[in-house]
Amino acid sequence: MPRIVTYNVHRCVGNDRRLDVARIADVLAALNPDIVALQELDVGRRRTNNVDQAHEIAERLEMVCHFHPAFVVEEERYGDAILTSLPERQVKSGPLPGYPRMPALEPRGALWIEVDVGGRPLQIINTHLGLVPREQQIQASHLAGPAWLEHKDCQWPVILTGDFNATASSVVYRTLTQRLLPARRVAKRKQPNATFPSPLPVLRIDHHFVSPGIEVEDIFAPYDPLARVASDHLPLVMDFELA
Repeated sequence: MPRIVTYNVHRCVGNDRRLDVARIADVLAALNPDIVALQELDVGRRRTNNVDQAHEIAERLEMVCHFHPAFVVEEERYGDAILTSLPERQVKSGPLPGYPRMPALEPRGALWIEVDVGGRPLQIINTHLGLVPREQQIQASHLAGPAWLEHKDCQWPVILTGDFNATASSVVYRTLTQRLLPARRVAKRKQPNATFPSPLPVLRIDHHFVSPGIEVEDIFAPYDPLARVASDHLPLVMDFELA
């Protein structure tokens, strides 16, 4: 059964303020995923010792890595990635629109790959939305529109995943669930799955959204000591089958 994990890794700096890329990889390795969507990765940034975090995590997991920088400053990059051990190809990456009234907000983006699951194509889109509600709404509407979920190549089945900085009561959530199903709602098993903040998780702001044609078997967050310290978010794990 395929397993996908979404994980905001907080540039691999844990709640103990320690920079440790290997620790993030260890958290993921213990989950044995087939597909990993990561947010808040540093690549070649001075503040994190110039390491290509996306590549290093992928190498430790023996996966292929696709990285999209939400922003670039000279040689320094910061953004999101999708890692997988399945046959894959990148379809698209690009920026998400901001909120014009607040032009200084952190740029955001999305990344889309197609993976082969038992001979069948599956579309995976990973994103990390902004912090301001109006900004989030603009970005969610963009994802739900013709550039992404309504794109001619975005044929079901599809999984939209990532850190949305929004709960199930938000406009963002309602916008996206007009196109896709929330995995938490349709999962056959319902284990504890709050992901933020990791030491005492009470918020569900990391999500998997799925199209018809995907049966969600289980969804959960690991609450072990290593995961609680490695990042300010917990990973959100989903086991699924293609119907």
